[in-house]
Amino acid sequence: MENMLFWLMFFTLGWTTIDGSEVEQDFTWHLRKIPRVISERTFHLTSPTFEADAKMTLKRVCGIECQKELPAPSLSELEDSLSYETVFENGTRTLTRVKVQDLVLQPTPNITTKGASVRRKRQVYGTDSRFSILDKRFLTNFPFSTAVKLSTGCSGVLVSPNHVLTAAHCVHDGKDYIKGSKKLRVGLLKMRNKGGGKKRRGSKKNRREANGGDQTEDGKENLKARAKAGRKKKESARGQRVAEGRPSFQWTRVKNTHIPKGWATGGSGDAALDYDYALLELKRPHKKKYMELGISPTIKKLPGGMIHFSGFDRDRADQLVYRFCSVSDESNDLLYQYCDAESGSTGSGIYLRLKEPAKKNWKRKIIAVYSGHQWVDVHGVQKDYNVAVRITPLKYAQICLWIHGDNAHCTSG
Repeated sequence: MENMLFWLMFFTLGWTTIDGSEVEQDFTWHLRKIPRVISERTFHLTSPTFEADAKMTLKRVCGIECQKELPAPSLSELEDSLSYETVFENGTRTLTRVKVQDLVLQPTPNITTKGASVRRKRQVYGTDSRFSILDKRFLTNFPFSTAVKLSTGCSGVLVSPNHVLTAAHCVHDGKDYIKGSKKLRVGLLKMRNKGGGKKRRGSKKNRREANGGDQTEDGKENLKARAKAGRKKKESARGQRVAEGRPSFQWTRVKNTHIPKGWATGGSGDAALDYDYALLELKRPHKKKYMELGISPTIKKLPGGMIHFSGFDRDRADQLVYRFCSVSDESNDLLYQYCDAESGSTGSGIYLRLKEPAKKNWKRKIIAVYSGHQWVDVHGVQKDYNVAVRITPLKYAQICLWIHGDNAHCTSG
């Protein structure tokens, strides 16, 4: 744990060493004007069947150089992809068409593809560099406490008192909602109380009455039965003492789910990896500190070129797993990297720690959603990456609209 804390401190501060001297770099959250995504019309759709398999089924992923060569989408194409489905707790579904205003096209990142080499499919590359967060001092505190688990087996991140950001394929395969997402729940980490809860208090008379009275034969038999059950409970508790103080999940139902039409094609086309993100509205608000959204900067603006995220990898039995790694390549909408991450961590919020403008303090923000392992074409050769979907200004505007219900709070980010 001490080694992990060292690396956490090292890679989240904006320092570099030049000729043996430390120089602080200018890693700052630069606010920019956000385009407006405006809800125009909402239509009722037929209820989904909730029969899709819980796996990503993309037929083709455009490679890095392909992303670079693709023509920029037209405004109408962007508006179609940013229109969104909403599925409600009772199984009903709507489609909302949107309009985009005040859009300023951003320059394409300087994509530098490295020599392509064929790799076998894997999600841990070389030495496993993941950390299991076991100490409750870290587990229940920010930023680790923002990570949540979905009942469908994915991860997510708290982005408001009522909302969780995750990957779209965790609830929808591009054509239909997956099995189990109709009664979708979100698990928030909490620590088990030592001692097994509060003891009930009351007078001896009340306890005798509750036990059926201790003066009759039936009452005596009842007391004996309860005493025997109490002994069994104590014996069982002895075997479970090891589990006391370990984390567990507090599950909350999901009120509704928003998915961009760029992903939820409904069979009209292939789901686009660029739109593999979804927002879940919880039925009950939580009281934990959440992480705000941020615009994804280019690789050159990442401290140490590093990204960070925490999730519930399936091979580590409900442990919260943290990792960081450098970003290898980028396109307009995706980050390509080799962060060690097994299934279950998809949907995690990828974050950075940068300075706030005109302030000395540092702030973490979500800048991408971890989508998972994908094969892409690089110069005609299949190459695999662990891919994340960047939060661009347009996606920021859309997710902000989902969170607040209007765009009045979404003018800059």
